[in-house]
Amino acid sequence: MKILITGAAGFIASKIAAMLAQRGDEVIGVDNINDYYDVRLKYARLRELLGIEYDGNNMPFSKEYTSTKYPNFCFIRLSIENKMAVDALFELIHFDVVVNLAAQAGVRYSITNPYIYMQSNLVGFLNILEACRNFNVPKLVFASSSSVYGMNEKVPYNEEDKVDTPVSLYAASKKSNELMAHCYSKLYGIQCIGLRFFTVYGPWGRPDMSPMLFATALRDGKPIKVFNNGDMIRDFTYIDDIAEGTIRTIDNDIPVDKRENGVAYRIYNIGCSHPVKLMDFIAEMESAYGKEAKKKFLPMQPGDVYQTNADTSRLETEMGYKPHVSLQEGIGEFMKWYKNYNAQD
Repeated sequence: MKILITGAAGFIASKIAAMLAQRGDEVIGVDNINDYYDVRLKYARLRELLGIEYDGNNMPFSKEYTSTKYPNFCFIRLSIENKMAVDALFELIHFDVVVNLAAQAGVRYSITNPYIYMQSNLVGFLNILEACRNFNVPKLVFASSSSVYGMNEKVPYNEEDKVDTPVSLYAASKKSNELMAHCYSKLYGIQCIGLRFFTVYGPWGRPDMSPMLFATALRDGKPIKVFNNGDMIRDFTYIDDIAEGTIRTIDNDIPVDKRENGVAYRIYNIGCSHPVKLMDFIAEMESAYGKEAKKKFLPMQPGDVYQTNADTSRLETEMGYKPHVSLQEGIGEFMKWYKNYNAQD
């Protein structure tokens, strides 16, 4: 298959791109490499994919950055907010599947930088939808988020739950993506699958997420910021499980009998489905690092929710997904990578 992965220098997308390229798919990765967090980490992920250093200066659609590690992977620096560039790429290459993982991420960042989210998560996503429509792409898989469940107090979260009470603009933008995709699926027959990711962690993780923040605080001997005084629960999901679940939705179509009113549109939770108390997660990290963390207990932050807990039975039943990486194993692998990555930095 010819597969487009947007956000390819990102945490989840780079892992999925590597797995697809390794098995033989023709993969084009695009990313605008913005500076929301340290771009050196994004370049390092690309180095893992390309087998060569990436300096960020290639012209659009240059083949200079075809991977020496995976000859069937090519990287192009491109922003999905640039409609002309997106259309030019889709005109050049006919994709069998588009996997849209490019987005402005972060719940707390959306409180202080709202306009960035509208441009990337709405305008950028619209450009992808329009390109799929105009260049006859049959299937789109896109990232949503567990944050869409917002103030929903019923757990575990099920895809049938109402998601009309978001507590952050980021969550609202992701819910908007789901509505936009349904519209395009209904109007133009594009098969659209939305994935609600639950608290992803693992090697090459984002530095603004709690596992990386905790590890850095442990390394530097600084206090870990523990929000809501530690009384929080998260469905921490290891990156390999997230990638496997996503690839299953690439490979498998929505069952015909699950297409409501005949519309080829479906939402799936991807999580571990074994929620963990925040303090237990921190304790596991302390054990893996071999050091007790200093802790600074703080109140709940705007945009945060108390608990996330995924009901993944739909994805398991319809796509055969089953998370298998335990918390102990996942944190062990993450901390091993973290120590090695920082030793090379």
